[in-house]
Amino acid sequence: MREAVDLLLAHGTVVTMDPDGSVVNDGAVAIRGTTIVAIGSSAELSDRYQASETRDCHGCAIIPGLINGHAHVPMSLLRGLVADQQLDVWLFGYMFPVESHFVTPDFVYAGTQLSCAEMIRGGTTTFVDMYYFEEEVARAADEAGLRAICGQTVMRLPTPDAASYDEGLERARRFIEQWHAHGRIVPTIAPHAPYTCTDTIYREAAALCRRYGLPMTTHLSETAREVQESRAEREATPFAYAARVGAFDVKCIAAHGVHATEDDIIIMRDHGVGVVPCPSSNLKLASGIAPYRRFIDAGVRTGLGTDGPASNDDQDMFAEIHLAALLPKGVSGDPTAVPAREALALATSRGAQAIHLEHLIGSLMPGKRADIAVVELGRLHSAPRYSYAADSIYTHLAYSARAGDVRDVLVDGRWLMRDRALLTLDEQAVLRRAQAIADEIDDFLAQREVNLLDKILAIGGVQQDELFEVQVKAKISQEIVQHIVELLNGPDITVSKASERTQYDTYFTWNDASKGRIRLREDHRVDPGARATPKYAITLTAPADREEYASAVRLGRARYTALADRTLRFYREYFQPDHIVEIEKQRRRWRIFYKGEDFALNIDTLVGYKEPGPYLEIKSRTWSSRDADLKAALIGELLALFGVDEQALVMQEYVDL
Repeated sequence: MREAVDLLLAHGTVVTMDPDGSVVNDGAVAIRGTTIVAIGSSAELSDRYQASETRDCHGCAIIPGLINGHAHVPMSLLRGLVADQQLDVWLFGYMFPVESHFVTPDFVYAGTQLSCAEMIRGGTTTFVDMYYFEEEVARAADEAGLRAICGQTVMRLPTPDAASYDEGLERARRFIEQWHAHGRIVPTIAPHAPYTCTDTIYREAAALCRRYGLPMTTHLSETAREVQESRAEREATPFAYAARVGAFDVKCIAAHGVHATEDDIIIMRDHGVGVVPCPSSNLKLASGIAPYRRFIDAGVRTGLGTDGPASNDDQDMFAEIHLAALLPKGVSGDPTAVPAREALALATSRGAQAIHLEHLIGSLMPGKRADIAVVELGRLHSAPRYSYAADSIYTHLAYSARAGDVRDVLVDGRWLMRDRALLTLDEQAVLRRAQAIADEIDDFLAQREVNLLDKILAIGGVQQDELFEVQVKAKISQEIVQHIVELLNGPDITVSKASERTQYDTYFTWNDASKGRIRLREDHRVDPGARATPKYAITLTAPADREEYASAVRLGRARYTALADRTLRFYREYFQPDHIVEIEKQRRRWRIFYKGEDFALNIDTLVGYKEPGPYLEIKSRTWSSRDADLKAALIGELLALFGVDEQALVMQEYVDL
């Protein structure tokens, strides 16, 4: 008596991607419920099993569903928004401003639907995401029937769904608690990258992943510049830094890894880190070409991803397989560098290892989930076929097959697409909603020329500084100055750096205060042994949310800084401010630690002012609102220690005096 199964995919070329590389011509896959029961010849399985349905796959390859190991799927709504820009200009000039204005739960849900439809059509059954409002990504992916690891992004910067990283961490916790028991959706936390995060973010993310047994996902070593800056700021590569702050104490999926060093590769191998290059995106952003062959040879878990459609323009994993096979050949001069079978493995069996789901997916084997794509083989661009070589099917799939060749898709044994008809999504409704959102963004971009940040970005890259600044100023006497200097040499305060300088600040302001203001600074060090050349910087500060404490002011605002390498006349004519304020000051500066917290302490004399000072200024910046509250209290303690009377406080910035 034959055993009952729900579905038999028969008469296809079964490409199992199992450890032996088994390929079964005129093969079949038997499925019961969510699980693969057996692989074998069509004749054998037809004799053994009584199927409720038999699907004829003649002329097709039956392959494991493809795995997109790194994506930002809601960004399909930003496809084609901007191209041919450096990564920092692309991020800070276009992506972040548009996202901060438009990214809502509805945006995320609609964008995920668009990507899910595209991925299903291209044979992708699993994706790893990193974005905002990740509960909406999870909801849309679940409704579409796909398998997904959904990473709630956390950054030290304000994000569309969190004003500070404290909120971001709490949002991630709630998301994980809501979804962690789901069968196909794996919720997790996604620290964006070392250059947008803090040690605390990574450590708390690792603790959260450890608690729930989840993989973390993050960006590492995408560009050469990122690695150089990491070495300068942290004395470590991004991978070494991630290891130092505990990111690899749990399962981790590291996106990109384009500029991983030999030491980084050892770190990845020893910690079981999955690395996911994104060939199309890495090329389009000129990030480079990942060392695929070195990853594979070293035993690193290696997959492939599309990255976001805003930097790739599609979710086509066949295109990524194609590039993963070709690029290593082109840069190495070795046509055997990444053979077709290895390239396909990066999106199937190896890809499953990279995202730590190899026990469930990535190959067609009894006991694994029935995540399957059926690919037509005899279309114009892929005909004719040869079968004299055992590996010819891999050549066909890596070099000839296209996303449009996918005929059927199943996840957990459920049909998501059959005969190219999407069964879980209304394709036309998805397209209409996507275009409506794009039309709104189009109007926004058309009016953006008046934005000061855009104008700075047009002439150079920027970095965003800490969100919160806690500061106080006080007009003090020379006796207080001497007292402060004496205390700086005492046991309560640690001085990490001291300097003397003359600073020339030019402020551009506008009658419309909502535009923010720009400061051009020419900074001359005058202490012995200091740098001989002045330092020039341009800073844009957005209007501040102001909160006054008893002895300090907390300013919450976006703040962007860039190198100023042009003349004052140029900037004046370029920005056309309504008002210009010039300030010259003599500054003695100390960087200090008080009770473990970092502060800048300045004693300033203003040149040409009716009340030139001296002024005491104490300030500190942070990405955390809680940290800002702590530092405000510590500033109060410092003022008391210095003997500064409350009546001497000046709750304004110099430009406002």
